[in-house]
Amino acid sequence: MLRRPKPTDSEADLLREQEKFLTSGAPSAANVVRRPDKRRGEDGVEEGGHNGENEGRQKDVVTIEDLPDQLPSLTPAPPKKSRFKASRVTFEDEDAGEILDRHDTHVSAVLSRIVERDTSSTPISLPAFTGMAFPKVLHRSETSSQVPLSSAGGKKSIFARQIAAQRLNEGKTPSHCAPKAAQTPEHREQNLHPENSMDTDQCGAAVDQLTARSGPSLLSGQGFGGPDSLGETMRIHRENQVKLQAMSPSEILQEQRKLLSQLDPRLVDFVRSRKAQSVPSSASVSKQPQGKSSKDNFPLENVSRESDSSAAAAAAAVLFQKPQEVEMEGEEELPPQPPAAVTEDDLLLKPQKEWVHMDKLEPEKLEWMRDLPSPRRKGTKKAMQARFDFAGSLIPPTEDLPTHLGLHHHGEEPERAGYSLQELFLLSRSQLIQQRSLALSTLANILSKARSGEYLSVLQGSVVSTLLDAGLLFLLRFALDDGVEGVITAAVHALKALLVCPEDEECLDCTFSWFRGLASFPLLPSTQEEEEEEEEGLPECMKETAKEKEERKSDHDVARQDVVKGLLKMKLLPRLRYILEVVRPSPRVVQNVLQILTRIARHSSSSATQVLDCPRLMEMLVSEFLPTSWTAPSSPLPLSVYGLPLASAMKLLRVLATSGRHACARLFNSLGVRERLPCLLSAEPSELLLEPAEALRITTEAYRLWAVAAGYGQACKLFIDLYPGLAKALQSVHRVLVPSDPLLHLQLQRVLALLSLLTQVTHTAGCHQELQAGMVSSQGEECPPPPPVSWGHVSGLQASLLGHLKGFVKSLDHPVQKDSSLAVIPAYLAYLAAYYHQLSRQNCFKPVETLQELEQLTSEVLLSLLSHHVVQDLIKNLKPSSVVCNVQSSHQGPETSPSLPGLACPGWRDRPGLVVPSSPFPLLTGLGLLLETITGIHKGLSCKFTGLLLSEPVIGYLRSCSQATPTLSHTRAWLLRHEHHLLYLLLRLAHGLVPIEPDVAKHASLYHQVALVLLPWLLPGSEYLGHELLSTIIFSKDFISEGRSGGPEAVELGELKLQEETPLRTSPSLHTVGALLREACVQLPSIRGCFLTQLAHLEPSVLTSRDALLGRNPWISSHLLPELTGPTVPSDWPFLPLVSLYERTGVSDGGGLAVEELPQGALQAVTHCLQWLLLLEVWREEALKVILPVAKLARLSCVFLCSSDLFLERPVQKLTWGLFRLLTRQSRLDSLDLNVPPPGLASFQDLYFALLTQYEAVSFGDRLFGCWVLLPLQRTYSASMKLAVFGEHVGMLRSLGVTLEQLSIPIERFTSPPEDSLPLLRLYFRSLVMGTLKPRWCPLLYVVTLSHVNSFIFSQDAAAQEVEAARHSMLRKIYYLTDEVLRNHLLLFRLPQKHSEFGFDTYKQLPPIREKRLESVLRRQDSSDDKGD
Repeated sequence: MLRRPKPTDSEADLLREQEKFLTSGAPSAANVVRRPDKRRGEDGVEEGGHNGENEGRQKDVVTIEDLPDQLPSLTPAPPKKSRFKASRVTFEDEDAGEILDRHDTHVSAVLSRIVERDTSSTPISLPAFTGMAFPKVLHRSETSSQVPLSSAGGKKSIFARQIAAQRLNEGKTPSHCAPKAAQTPEHREQNLHPENSMDTDQCGAAVDQLTARSGPSLLSGQGFGGPDSLGETMRIHRENQVKLQAMSPSEILQEQRKLLSQLDPRLVDFVRSRKAQSVPSSASVSKQPQGKSSKDNFPLENVSRESDSSAAAAAAAVLFQKPQEVEMEGEEELPPQPPAAVTEDDLLLKPQKEWVHMDKLEPEKLEWMRDLPSPRRKGTKKAMQARFDFAGSLIPPTEDLPTHLGLHHHGEEPERAGYSLQELFLLSRSQLIQQRSLALSTLANILSKARSGEYLSVLQGSVVSTLLDAGLLFLLRFALDDGVEGVITAAVHALKALLVCPEDEECLDCTFSWFRGLASFPLLPSTQEEEEEEEEGLPECMKETAKEKEERKSDHDVARQDVVKGLLKMKLLPRLRYILEVVRPSPRVVQNVLQILTRIARHSSSSATQVLDCPRLMEMLVSEFLPTSWTAPSSPLPLSVYGLPLASAMKLLRVLATSGRHACARLFNSLGVRERLPCLLSAEPSELLLEPAEALRITTEAYRLWAVAAGYGQACKLFIDLYPGLAKALQSVHRVLVPSDPLLHLQLQRVLALLSLLTQVTHTAGCHQELQAGMVSSQGEECPPPPPVSWGHVSGLQASLLGHLKGFVKSLDHPVQKDSSLAVIPAYLAYLAAYYHQLSRQNCFKPVETLQELEQLTSEVLLSLLSHHVVQDLIKNLKPSSVVCNVQSSHQGPETSPSLPGLACPGWRDRPGLVVPSSPFPLLTGLGLLLETITGIHKGLSCKFTGLLLSEPVIGYLRSCSQATPTLSHTRAWLLRHEHHLLYLLLRLAHGLVPIEPDVAKHASLYHQVALVLLPWLLPGSEYLGHELLSTIIFSKDFISEGRSGGPEAVELGELKLQEETPLRTSPSLHTVGALLREACVQLPSIRGCFLTQLAHLEPSVLTSRDALLGRNPWISSHLLPELTGPTVPSDWPFLPLVSLYERTGVSDGGGLAVEELPQGALQAVTHCLQWLLLLEVWREEALKVILPVAKLARLSCVFLCSSDLFLERPVQKLTWGLFRLLTRQSRLDSLDLNVPPPGLASFQDLYFALLTQYEAVSFGDRLFGCWVLLPLQRTYSASMKLAVFGEHVGMLRSLGVTLEQLSIPIERFTSPPEDSLPLLRLYFRSLVMGTLKPRWCPLLYVVTLSHVNSFIFSQDAAAQEVEAARHSMLRKIYYLTDEVLRNHLLLFRLPQKHSEFGFDTYKQLPPIREKRLESVLRRQDSSDDKGD
């Protein structure tokens, strides 16, 4: 048998199979037949019989064996006819239509034989000669001569009129022109509108006209299947006429209303459209008798006219009323009347009958020419669609704006002005340049207003988030690739409005001169943990790196999580470079692009690196916008800024330099910034050939960039070169700060930037000596080189700046100069703090002279400054300006998106805050820095500043801070960092005063409380502050005044009464807490060492933070703070030793312990941790309020889980008993909610199940562990934990011997309310009946189960059938119990009683109601048994 060829067969295989086929002689499936060429007189032969001579002229025929050769007999299709065939150009012998009809008879003819048609013998037909060059073309002017319009049946096309004319010539009547419509004036009259064609008394005549028709105008009879369908239709028509003639006009109107109310409106519209076909055109209407209107009307078939014209109009209004779109909440109003139809009189240009298709009015198509209806508020409470004008303002729905403003060019809601976001998105992709530009500009204005928070009170949801979710980022990126400069301008403006918030940048500039103001957090979105289920089982070497995962993501996924990353992935930087380099746009676009690049650089250090690495971008920016020479612009607003220095370009360089010391070095060394700074700073701003404001801005940014570089120890050689210019600028400070100067604000910013530069240079010069010594002793190890500036270069500035400070302090008395003086004084204080801090580390330091100098500074400047009434009034604003104290501020922040974080600064001038001029934070922070420095040198000066700490505003502010719970976010972190600095400086001042000043020592507990709450607030970059708080204040005996003033004794005295009430209590009671506290106070230094050891993993961060905060500039690697992932120290840091020990040695996945024994020092660490927790719970309860009670319980459970015998150690037992008593006080139990999952755990139930397993394994009936296990079994908590105890862990009941006296929790919390879980009640009953729960083994749970089972079986409440059956079953089983003691306990249980033998009271005999209940159950059982018998 032959096989079919396969794709894998070679050519040799195919040839071999062909040979087999030819030798087998089998017939082929298809034959190739050669058709004869009749033109050459050839005969057809088979494939094998042809010769090579005729091979090239063969015709192929493919036959299919399965189809029959004989075609089935089919009814041929009707022949095609053409009415105009005779008058057209034709060929002589052959007609193409007839050939098609003859050959194309059936599709099977094609499938049966596929034959190439032989056309060799077909004669060629030439066109017939007509005497015309081209066929005759019908002109529209000849239509009237062919057939009258009235005979053509009204509105007809040219083609229809030609057919009608031909029929008239043949003596035929058009089949579709029945005499029923528009043949005579009488017939035309019956199609007129009722209110125009008749009065009320003409209704009967109208009915006569309706019934006088020769046939129905709506029904044709085609649906009838009989042979006489037309006759049946006429019979129905005559019956309708008889009925109408027998009805009165009022009855006809009633039936009409009834019919209209029952019919589907769509059916009514269909009927009217059918009637509209028979309405005469306006040309024929013009020939109607006078008094008749030409308005069209479409009445229902077989329905009489209404007698009242107003009623007809109202009915028409109801029929044609369209459902209104729901928009906005408003007052209810009546449905509007529909406007009158458009008539010929309303048209400015009258239609002519010669116009093609313009001889009849079409009102529905002319509606768009009407004036728009005035907008109105709809009667609904649903939200409306927001519409905006071109300025981005939201347009109220009731505002009626003129149409010439261009705000009505949209299809939806045409009466409302403005464009929706969807319509703007559509316009932005238009092919018209103006529409694209206008849409993008409008979106930019909307984004600007949304970022400023103008829509928060009027719109639902976030506009920015909505636009980003809709794909705005891709829309703007596509628009940047447009070839039209106007579209590029609009796209850049929109992108700038999305990314850049001018108020954010302004606030960051204002805080630049503050302490560590040049540092900032990267504006990275909050990290979201992604599920990586597919990589769970893979080894580490096979898992993807973070970079590989980022590259694998699509642009959409990256942009959805991080807008800036998405833009960088979409190659935004090369496109912006192209726009600046090739397009060379207008100044506004250049400024926008520079601001966009600045925002990208603020995103992260990696983004800043990408900006630096973009080919030719930075070189072009520096050469074009920071030139070394330029000519003065011809006007204040030049047409091009190319070749002029721009402050925005200098600011971009400053932000890039902030990202790291290497980036700063690239700017100064590779890009030539070092050569450009002297061009801007060596001369006065007025000499720079720039507009005055721009000159001040660019010199300010130049000073800031230099200050950032000096903060790394770089560009200090410039200080030596430009020292004369700097000294000259310092000498002119008082001269330039003129109150009447309109540019005073810019002058102030320039002076502050100059002082920031001098502060950083002073810090760098102070490190010269240390670095010089380090190079000598390093012996080849890596060590930063010493800066070129030394202490001798900067020491001469102090006298000049101190004189300035004295002058500004005196200027506080002048109201005109007060504001400018308050603005610059903090910068002078920060400089003096840096100077004296570095002076104390120099070899040239002279202690005696310095102490005298500091005393003079204190008496002449600082004390007078603090006591000044202006400063005192400023300090009163401490609490209102605080971010920490005003967490629940009424201010509603601007819109932010999770993928595009911001600082929420819009409107900052209009509300209290740290940056406003009325804020005391800059002044107090600078003063605190100076006080910390000088009191560290001259400790005797601390007493002179006691009044600051004891002032009422400061004390009130600290009290508010001790009770605050600030939230962490990008919008608050940049301000919280500065407020944390002030709190730390106040605490440092208190640290020096508490031991020596009794008045300050009275508030020691307040300062200690503030230190405890401040520690977990500290943000990344402030680790050194946390280390200092732990080392000096938090564990200081001076700040825990209760330990020295009889605090432990007071606790003991407070618990004496409780001891007398419970003399039989065998467990440690609360009166032992006093001794434990006394021991804890003694061990405070050891406790401090324990916690510092636990936080040792933060040492690199602490050292980095120390270098930044202490001004060790050459060691600083970046002024960009670490990513804002959360506070440095967790809020539950007092539990840290316990948690870390559990993580190292706790229960493993298999249920056993991960290690055999505890590591060395673990017992001591746990003891110190428990001592510290006990101290905080008793004396600093407020400091632990941020930790949920369930979290405290979960963390303390680690005592039992991290080892098999740790909880049995005597010091651990005592401390844990004390903590258990504190946690189970009435107020604590009420706030304990075990349904809330503790931080770090999925649920408390999982932890409890591990506790049960550990209890069964290692507890040995320990009472402390037993109390810990019993605590979650209270009635208010989840039944799942009780089901676990009485289910899979029922064996533990034999060793859970905690008594009611030992447990400090009232028994009522376990027994009330009665249990309603049927599975748990069955387990309770089973444990009692089976003997697994006995009073001598587990007295507490025995009482609890008795109470719940007794309440259940004797309950009188109605219940489901299953519950009732369970009650009867339990009661019967109890009655037949052989254990008389248990039977009596279950039946006679009364109430729990702590001091009774079994822990509960019983009835002496069964109460009547219980006895009756028992008898009814037993009687029911007996009756059922009798029925069974």
